[in-house]
Amino acid sequence: MKALCWHGTNDIRCDQVPDPTIEDARDVIIKVTACAICGSDLHLMDGLMPTMKSGDVLGHEFMGEVVETGAGFTKFKKGDKIVVPFNINCGECRQCRLGNYSVCERSNRNGAMAAAQFGYPTAGLFGYSHLTGGYAGGQAEYVRVPMADVAPMKVPEGLSDEEVLFLTDIFPTGYQGAEHAEVRDGDIVAIWGAGPVGYFAIQSAKLMGAGTIIAIETVPERIALAKKAGATHIIDFANEDVYERILEISGGKGADSVIDCVGMEASGAHGFAGLIDAAKEKLTFSERTTALDQAIRAVRPCGIVSVPGVYGGPVSVNMGSIVQKGLTLKSGQTHVKRYLEPLTKLILDKKVDMTSVISHRSTDLADGPELYKTFKNKTDGCTKVVFHPAG
Repeated sequence: MKALCWHGTNDIRCDQVPDPTIEDARDVIIKVTACAICGSDLHLMDGLMPTMKSGDVLGHEFMGEVVETGAGFTKFKKGDKIVVPFNINCGECRQCRLGNYSVCERSNRNGAMAAAQFGYPTAGLFGYSHLTGGYAGGQAEYVRVPMADVAPMKVPEGLSDEEVLFLTDIFPTGYQGAEHAEVRDGDIVAIWGAGPVGYFAIQSAKLMGAGTIIAIETVPERIALAKKAGATHIIDFANEDVYERILEISGGKGADSVIDCVGMEASGAHGFAGLIDAAKEKLTFSERTTALDQAIRAVRPCGIVSVPGVYGGPVSVNMGSIVQKGLTLKSGQTHVKRYLEPLTKLILDKKVDMTSVISHRSTDLADGPELYKTFKNKTDGCTKVVFHPAG
C-alpha cells in the first residue's frame, strides 16, 4: 500500500509499504477514507521529535471504513465508518478510568522510554515517534487500529468525512484549550496562532461566551480564518507590539485568559528578543517560547495560561511572572475520547464550521511530500491539507 513516511529532517516520501495485519483480538484494520497533515507533523518533518526512524509511517488525523476485525470483536463490524482519536487507550488503567486518556498507562509500547523522558509513561500515539509507541500512522491507504474497542467512534448517519475528520485531533484540542482557559461570559481571551487548532479554539471560546477574542497572527489566510471563526480583534505580531495592543484592547486590564496554540514552532520575536530566542535555541537545544512568553506577560494577574500547543522538551519560562502574578498554567495532550460525544453534538447542531479551514485536498498520497512543503511554508494560501486516499 501507499503511505507517507519519514526518512529524516525535511525528507517525507510516499513509499510502498506492507499492508497492516491483525495482531490482537482488539484490533481492527481500516481502509482510510480521509486523513490530514497536522501542524504537529511539521515538528517531525523539522526533526524536532526524537526517536523517529527512517520509514516510519506518519499521520495521526485519520478515519476510515472497517475492513477486518480481531477474533470476537463486536464494537464495530465490517463496513462501519469510524473516526480514530490520535491517542490510543486501553480503557482499563487508572488514568483511562479517570478520563485522562492522553496519559493512558498501558497503550504506549515504549512506556519506559517515555517515563525516562517525562517521569511517567504517556499514551501511545499514531505516527508520532517511538517515544509514543512506534505505531504506524494514518497517512496511508490502510491502518491497524489497536485497542479499537475503546477510543474510536462510529460516524453518525448523515455526516460527511470532512465534517468529522477533525474530531480525531484539532477540534478537541482547540476545545480543550478553551476549556482549560475556563472561559466565562464576557471574558477577554487572547489566542496565539490562528492555524487549525487556533481556528477551533476561537470557535470554542465563542461558544463558551467570550466577549472579546483576540487572535495573534500574521499570515493573511489565517487572519481571514480567525475572523470567520469569531475573533473580534486581530494583532499582527509582525507589525505590532502584542503586549501593548492587548493592553489597549482590554483597557489596561489584560486578557482574562490566554491560549498558546503555537507551541515549539513559535516564531516572530523581533529585534533583541528575537536574537535572544534564536541564540537560546542554538546554545541549549531548548524550544522556541515566543508565544508562551508573550502569553504569560499579557494575561492579567490571577489569569489562566492554557497551552494546547505542543512542546516536546525543556523550555525556559518566566516563573517570576507566573508566581508573582498568581497565574494558573494548564496544558497536556488532548483527552480526545472525553470530548467525542459533546463535540459530535455540536457538529450535528451546526454550531461549528468544520470545513472552511481546509484549503488543499488530494486523492493521491503521492502528492503528500509536496503538500507537506506547501503546508509548512504556508504557500499557495495553504491552511490545512486533507487526503481522500480511497478516492
